[in-house]
Amino acid sequence: MGLLDSIVGQVAGSLGGGAAGQQGGLLEAVTGLINNPQTGGLQGLIQSFEQQGLGHVISSWVGTGQNLPISAEQLQSVLGNEQVQAMAQKLGLSPQDISSHLSQLLPQVVDKVTPDGTVPQGGDALQSAIGMLGGLFNKQG
Repeated sequence: MGLLDSIVGQVAGSLGGGAAGQQGGLLEAVTGLINNPQTGGLQGLIQSFEQQGLGHVISSWVGTGQNLPISAEQLQSVLGNEQVQAMAQKLGLSPQDISSHLSQLLPQVVDKVTPDGTVPQGGDALQSAIGMLGGLFNKQG
């Protein structure tokens, strides 16, 4: 549980003076990315990274070693302008701000929902991990 508390604190810190609603909205956006059955969930996200030539980056987040960084521009190329624009509009932020925040948040969340270096199999395991993150994040806000 300490690791999850840590990630929530880091997320809140990385968002600086942002409103709690925006912080929760960003976490909701990330959990949507890694838990969306229409896009294949986390496995689908991994495939999107691989298709953009960034498979090694997301593999570092899943693995147990150090997480490689990703730029806001790289992340936007993986997610696509339409998806980033939709998230930005929903949260009342610019697409650049969304990409920047997600480039900090997504590696941390993927790392935490794959603590043993493997992608959880089945929706229940991933949903459970995401639920813990969301619950802890809400306590921080």
